[in-house]
Amino acid sequence: MTSWDRIERLLGADALAHLRERTVGVIGLGSGGGFVAESLAMSGVGRFVLIDDEELEASNIVRHICDLRDLGRPKAQAVADMIRYRNPNAVVKAIRGRVENHLDALDGLDLLVCGVDGEWAKYVINRAALARGLTTVYAGVYERGEGGDVVVIRPSEGPCYACWAAALREGLVESAPSDDLDYGMIGPDGTLKAEPGLWLHVVRVAATQADLALNELLRGFPHHRAMPGNTVVLANHALEVFAGRITLPFGAEWVTILRDPNCLECGQRSRLNGEQRTDVSLNDLMAQSGLALEAEEEPGESV
Repeated sequence: MTSWDRIERLLGADALAHLRERTVGVIGLGSGGGFVAESLAMSGVGRFVLIDDEELEASNIVRHICDLRDLGRPKAQAVADMIRYRNPNAVVKAIRGRVENHLDALDGLDLLVCGVDGEWAKYVINRAALARGLTTVYAGVYERGEGGDVVVIRPSEGPCYACWAAALREGLVESAPSDDLDYGMIGPDGTLKAEPGLWLHVVRVAATQADLALNELLRGFPHHRAMPGNTVVLANHALEVFAGRITLPFGAEWVTILRDPNCLECGQRSRLNGEQRTDVSLNDLMAQSGLALEAEEEPGESV
């Protein structure tokens, strides 16, 4: 039987009871999303909705919480079992499929975690989260695992993912307006490729994503912490986050990205007569961020 004594002493009985009743959705159960899901379960979260359309392959094993015993199984089901091994009382719904085919599974969530690396899927998730007023924690791992970023998108308080991505790529950083963010490692299709980064580099980003997700769930409790921005950029190796300034290994930079009032998704241009527009395509939104993807592009793989 799982003992929560140490977690209760740390967070408090009321906070732990609160976490047991929270439902977190995790889309993408790869090396990053799987780690986040299990970490939240080990921190007291008691309810999960897991969505992924892939099976665990041999190449995944060295970068995943699951192992050879789960080879060939759907990632969502394998991670669901890992959560149940940690907490037999956890309520876990595992869905094999693409998120756009299961958007109703996002209804009633308390928090959403995005564990996919493709921009197309992130824009689908962004639109669905906005429609539900659902706070979402996104993460991206850079090429070769050299670093990554995590952002908390709160629909009622700041940017949506579409205008956040546009601002980040253009270097519109409130905390350092004279500096430019160096995002040269983003590929022409807008995907932050983690391969062939080591799992230990991926999970440093994933651990930050999990920690910020838990922090959101603990709003209103003493253990909740105010963060210095809505975005943290992590350097696993020496990384030029801001142009002309090197962030040392294991360093991090906090920035705040503001909502774009002209964002096609969440800004004034997205509304007609006070109602949300429905005729803006995802390709239009991605072009706003300097990305150009085909409409039939497959969703991104789980990180």
